[in-house]
Amino acid sequence: MHKATAYHGALGDFFAEHSDTSPYNAYTDRPAMLRLAGDVSGARILDVGCGAGHYAAELSARGAQVVGIEGSATLLRHARARVNGHAELLLHDLEEPLGFAADASFDGAVCALVYEHIRNRVRLLGELRRILRPDGWLLVSTTHPTADWCHFGGSYFSHDWRDLPLGDGELSIHYQRIPLETFLGELLAAGFVLEQLVEPRPAAGLREIDETAYEKLHQAPSFLAVKLRRP
Repeated sequence: MHKATAYHGALGDFFAEHSDTSPYNAYTDRPAMLRLAGDVSGARILDVGCGAGHYAAELSARGAQVVGIEGSATLLRHARARVNGHAELLLHDLEEPLGFAADASFDGAVCALVYEHIRNRVRLLGELRRILRPDGWLLVSTTHPTADWCHFGGSYFSHDWRDLPLGDGELSIHYQRIPLETFLGELLAAGFVLEQLVEPRPAAGLREIDETAYEKLHQAPSFLAVKLRRP
């Protein structure tokens, strides 16, 4: 992500710890996205905004060759510790072109809970289409626009940039509200074909450790996740 929206310093440290066990990250977003990815053995995958390395580690363990890019040096430090040399990780501002990657050099790309932080999404999508081989796939998850509407109020169709407090409220993440028609419209306009859309619910394991969160996340949407193909 850009320096203005990447999770630096204390925010990066908090997110790295939180996302390890969070009902939202560990039990809802990641299981859904990894199911969409399917069999990745032998695939070369770009992890866009790799955060603390949870996806890079999981995809590598499943046999993929992973390159992760992240705009926060704090999160990249956590990611490098997590992948332990099993993925190539680069410090890279996602608002900039993916100059390190050749055309059609990746089989797939994962963009997990990053899209809403990007300002120049048209350029990023164009770059992702460029670096994916024909028939390559792209996974994108984002905050559910209905969840944002319920939380922030106002117009559902708002494209406002908002700050969402975390933990005790001393830290917050900065991102843009994106209505569903904008989210899908941008992806399709970039030349991708939609294969599957899911509204992730938490994995069964969450019920055993936090039944309240499990029930809440089964009743109210939190994320959207899509799988697309590059023709």
